[in-house]
Amino acid sequence: MAFPQTLAELPPVRNRNLFPVCSPHDPRPDSPARPPVSAAPIHLGAERLMLDPGGAVLWPAQRLMAVADLHLEKGSAAAARGSLLPPWDSAATLDRLALLLRRHRPATTILLGDSFHDRTGAARLPAAERARLAHFAQATSLVWVLGNHDPEAPADLPGTAMAELAIGPLTFRHQALPTARHEVSGHFHPKASIPARGATVSRPCFVADSRRLILPALGAYTGGLDVHAPAIATLFPRGGRVFLLGQQRLYSFPFAGRAAARLPTSQPALIP
Repeated sequence: MAFPQTLAELPPVRNRNLFPVCSPHDPRPDSPARPPVSAAPIHLGAERLMLDPGGAVLWPAQRLMAVADLHLEKGSAAAARGSLLPPWDSAATLDRLALLLRRHRPATTILLGDSFHDRTGAARLPAAERARLAHFAQATSLVWVLGNHDPEAPADLPGTAMAELAIGPLTFRHQALPTARHEVSGHFHPKASIPARGATVSRPCFVADSRRLILPALGAYTGGLDVHAPAIATLFPRGGRVFLLGQQRLYSFPFAGRAAARLPTSQPALIP
């Protein structure tokens, strides 16, 4: 299959101002009890990006949002193997995506691969969740970057499938390439640990340097790989920076990358 390679090749959406339809459990965007969210700016390839504590990266100049590793229908895949998990992971994951769409209203939303847990995950997606994706696609151009769990385009779902997408100086792909420059990817589900009040807290995180940005997994049933694991650390030979996800803010600290041998001893800086 020949995939589009540029943003200009994507089909237009019907209504970019349409508020995405969410489940009844979604937090109301106008709720007075919900505090504002603080995003952290970074620069990649001379472009200014914003990291959202919900796990998304925003490229304001392109009205673009990217998220990674939804792993929809992981619960049903586990059930087929005899591991009975609550079958609500797809709904919970789309709740997270819906909240990000409400918050930022991007013109284009890139799903950076492993959006489904396996090749047949799209076929198992419940009708209610398929309808939600259809509503999302009326307000934002969905781009399905293919991953190792979902190497084929999802059938009968809105959006455009791509092996990867290059826009200006940035390339969006599922898994980072060691020799690449200015890439945005997922795949590894990075997490990091910090000391907190006599204990250790482990949370999903972004990892970034001047060459690449790796996003945390958005999926409700996804695990994580510590940033000091060789698979991640070797991609950052000169170190970088970790942005740990908090409730409404990110917590940032330096990351030694390939030279990392232990957890950071200093308290992370709170992104105001």
